Amino acid sequence: MAPAAAPAVLLPQRAFFLHRSVAPGRPSACVRTTLVKAAQPDTAASISASEPAEFAPPPGFKAPEPKKFAVKSGQQGSVFGASLGIPFRLGTGIFVLGYSASFVSPAEIPSDQYALDLQAWKVKETSKIDQCPRPEKPIEIYEFEGCPFCRKVREMVSVLDLDVLYYPCPQNGPTFRPKVLEMGGKKQFPYMVDPNTGVAMYESDEIIKYLANKYGDGTVPLMLSLGLLTTITAGLATIGRLGKGNSYIASKIPPQPIEIWAYEGSPFCKLAREALVELELPHLLHSCARGSPRRQPFFKEKGFFQVPYLEDPNTGVKMFESAEIIEYLKTTYSLYSS
Repeated sequence: MAPAAAPAVLLPQRAFFLHRSVAPGRPSACVRTTLVKAAQPDTAASISASEPAEFAPPPGFKAPEPKKFAVKSGQQGSVFGASLGIPFRLGTGIFVLGYSASFVSPAEIPSDQYALDLQAWKVKETSKIDQCPRPEKPIEIYEFEGCPFCRKVREMVSVLDLDVLYYPCPQNGPTFRPKVLEMGGKKQFPYMVDPNTGVAMYESDEIIKYLANKYGDGTVPLMLSLGLLTTITAGLATIGRLGKGNSYIASKIPPQPIEIWAYEGSPFCKLAREALVELELPHLLHSCARGSPRRQPFFKEKGFFQVPYLEDPNTGVKMFESAEIIEYLKTTYSLYSS
């Protein structure tokens, strides 16, 4: 059953509106959102198929072969810096709600079933997230990478295994920062809109409680419920990246959000998301932390599990490997790519 069309949302300076539709072959929770250029002054017209394509893969582009746990030469410092958040936050955002793991013999796991390999054992992971309500449409969050309050909410998104449509709001970003001011009355982040309920709110702690009650079991993880200590450690978690993911890089916004499979606790995913935020690229994030039931269909389709994984409906590109994802995004969408 197709969902009702969403109301038009006009964005300042770059005029777009949002259109949602269920992608063929996807469950109703996987909603494709299109950013469609709005005609001036009063009418809106979608981009026709006859218009020349504005976005295309870089010349000679070839998606890299995925390499498990490999770090590209020159990326070691970035991965280390992005990893510092794990001890500061005691792993919050790595595991979904009710995560549990058990060691089993490889013979007990069918070849088409996802499980973590650990030497002579398989690690069977489960959670209770499938007992929680699931939103029909993705939650919408306006935020940016270097903000500790935004990190807290992103961690909760991973814990609850949610699909979230992120609207990046880097400093000096011309599009979505002004939109938050227009919608909520102040430039404060994060700002959440739940199209399933009509709820819109500021304040990270209130957003976390709302998500826990609406799409979880009502509990908030310890490291997200310590008040000032939570905020301090979330801030310390960003020091290894020295402001990356905070400042705007002039870019072209594509008509459809990029899709990315990722989770907050992964340093490789964090590096890719920094680029998405700096370029102010809306992206639909499919959370897949440890214990996520999303890992099984991904494994069944690809034959393995690795993130970040990116699909760009604007160019047709599908790719793994964080370093190459960053290079692809900057080459394709930066106005001044070298």
